[in-house]
Amino acid sequence: MAGYDDRDGFIWMDGKLVEWRSANVHILTHALHYASSVFEGERCYNGKIFKSHEHSLRLLESGRLLDMPIPYTAEQISAAKEEVLKANGLTDAYVRAIAFRGAGDEMGVASLGNPVRLAIACWSWGAYYGDAKMKGAKLDIAKWKRPSPETIPTAAKAAGLYMICTMSKHAAMAKGCSDALFYDYRGYVAEATGANIFFVKDGEVHTPNPDCILNGITRQTVIGMLKDMQIKVHERYIMPEELATFEQCWLTGTAAEVTPVGQIGDYMFEVGDLTRRVATEYEKLVRS
Repeated sequence: MAGYDDRDGFIWMDGKLVEWRSANVHILTHALHYASSVFEGERCYNGKIFKSHEHSLRLLESGRLLDMPIPYTAEQISAAKEEVLKANGLTDAYVRAIAFRGAGDEMGVASLGNPVRLAIACWSWGAYYGDAKMKGAKLDIAKWKRPSPETIPTAAKAAGLYMICTMSKHAAMAKGCSDALFYDYRGYVAEATGANIFFVKDGEVHTPNPDCILNGITRQTVIGMLKDMQIKVHERYIMPEELATFEQCWLTGTAAEVTPVGQIGDYMFEVGDLTRRVATEYEKLVRS
């Protein structure tokens, strides 16, 4: 497949469709230098974007948290996503909306005079972790920690927060793993590089408190599903030594969907009945 900069199709930029190869920005775009950028990842199933409005609202909130008001309403953003899907003839796709400080009158850290721009692209994208949905993903344990909310607005889906994710995933891949698990700044289990994490013990589910990590839309969806199944969910602080006590594990995220985990560092997990059930029910839900 051609690189992401060299494809046929269209990308929505600042209110209009632009030919894919022409969807460019200037080298002095503020976001490129200072990470003044927020984004959303969404999936479209059978012509319908799953929880599109919720994603649009979160994009606006991320912009607000970064002091970067996005000049569109949630309804306008959702309509633009539909427009770009139609223009590219896709009904099953990944959708990426990104808002960022563009080039303008300022090139220092302050950027109030620079426009906030919005672009939306979509493409076909299969399973994020390949065949891990069958046998379980293998995770490394990252050397980096998720930061305190006193250092950066951790509730925002901000590009800058993903720098250590890229570094950690590269290190994991070098060890033959498909992702990495982060601890947070206090030493608690936090999340993977682009997904929330769940554990099973004695028929009950445990997942980290999202007080310094993104409270993912897929995470919230899966918690709601589990409660509907009458399965007890504990949202709590999880110590690293507890990894040895859990029987099953899975990841959740728009790209990851529900992906079983078979190993984290030296800890092993079974791809058990509950994990498979959650993955199956999620697949039914998003395609309903």
